Amino acid sequence: MTHPPHASPPASPAGPKPRRLSFLTVPLLIGLIYNAISLLMLPFSTGTINELLAQYSAQSGLPPMQLTPEQITLILWLSFFITVGLILFLYFTRRAVLEGRAWGRGASIVIAVLSLLLIPFGTVLGVIMLIGAFDREVQAYTRR
Repeated sequence: MTHPPHASPPASPAGPKPRRLSFLTVPLLIGLIYNAISLLMLPFSTGTINELLAQYSAQSGLPPMQLTPEQITLILWLSFFITVGLILFLYFTRRAVLEGRAWGRGASIVIAVLSLLLIPFGTVLGVIMLIGAFDREVQAYTRR
């Protein structure tokens, strides 16, 4: 008797996963978790916005500025959608890197360069990601 053919596992990139692949995936996971936590904190920042504007006005000497509740709601919704978009981008980039896709490595390089501007922790994570992204084994792994 013959056995029915089983579905083959998805094609994996050439060879085993490189050691420095985690230099890309772990910072992406950290960014994903950080942004998810900030998304959860977003509803609690309603009162904070006008307080920050009042402090800025006092320090800069400009006339005080207050936002209406509608403006604060708009800002919070925009922040929500931008943060959700960023979370999805980080998730799919991390997944693409783990699957060995070339676009995932390219997106990781862009994320790493932009995170260099977020001193001090983003800078450290960005440097680690760039080391991982330009590793020869990682480059060979992410060729498809």
